[in-house]
Amino acid sequence: MGAEICQGARLGDISSAKIKEFVNKSNLKYISVENSLKNFGLIKSDKLLNTTVILFGKKPEKIFPNAKLRCAVFERTDSAYIIDRHEFEGDLFYLIRKAEEYILQNIHIGMKLEGLYRVDVPEIDKSAFGEAIINAFCHRDYYESDSVNIAVFKDRVEIKNPGGLYDGLTIKQIKKEIISKRRNELIANMFRRIHFIEKRGRGIRLILSKEPNADFKEIGTQFITVFKRKNYLEKGVEKLSEKEKTIIDLIRKNPKISKQKLCIKGKLSKKSVESNIIKLKEKGLLERVGPDKGGYWEVLEKVAGI
Repeated sequence: MGAEICQGARLGDISSAKIKEFVNKSNLKYISVENSLKNFGLIKSDKLLNTTVILFGKKPEKIFPNAKLRCAVFERTDSAYIIDRHEFEGDLFYLIRKAEEYILQNIHIGMKLEGLYRVDVPEIDKSAFGEAIINAFCHRDYYESDSVNIAVFKDRVEIKNPGGLYDGLTIKQIKKEIISKRRNELIANMFRRIHFIEKRGRGIRLILSKEPNADFKEIGTQFITVFKRKNYLEKGVEKLSEKEKTIIDLIRKNPKISKQKLCIKGKLSKKSVESNIIKLKEKGLLERVGPDKGGYWEVLEKVAGI
């Protein structure tokens, strides 16, 4: 896609301010828009390329309506209840910046001392999710109508892009080997000029070095990078036993369920149900509202979605 001629695009569609900023970041001298584009190999037979427009266009969304970013925050660990939703249009550099900002606005930020100064510490390493965002825009399939999507859940952040791994690559290969096959080579080259991406094949290693629990998966034509949220993990959600998780799950489905029904549906003994309920209450994860007869169970917010 990136190296093909962009039909109908004209030099007037390109933003000189965006070109100047990029040239400056590349430590080169700016002469003119046309001269810069020629130096970057972004003009072919006096025609602009798709990459030229999607990176430096004044309104790239007019030509590439699928060059979008969609972001959402969900109340729980599933997508049943949405809290916030935003959609962004613009060039890839703008969309990447907005994706990073959106994640930072919707995850927990801690602090640490470095000498005499307090430094913000996001619960997910910024360089790790930043690399994943750049990868999503760099390697996505722009022929597909879908956009890059950011989904913030209680327990994780997912970064999705249309187009699976390219040219036969597997998830096992990208995690174990320094290997890279790029769907959009020209976009990747432009990103590399301003150090947006790691050296070939090392982006996944950077992510895993900063966030060892990060995961990668393919569902249909979607490639998904998943980051676990530390704030959620520190609340002990993943430390629950299978029996505790079973009880929480059954209570979520029926808050008025009796201990007897918990035994039957959960295939647990009466003693096991009672002891695990006590544990869940002690952890601050479960409350009983009202009397034994006529009352109900309430799963607290910190384990929403289990």
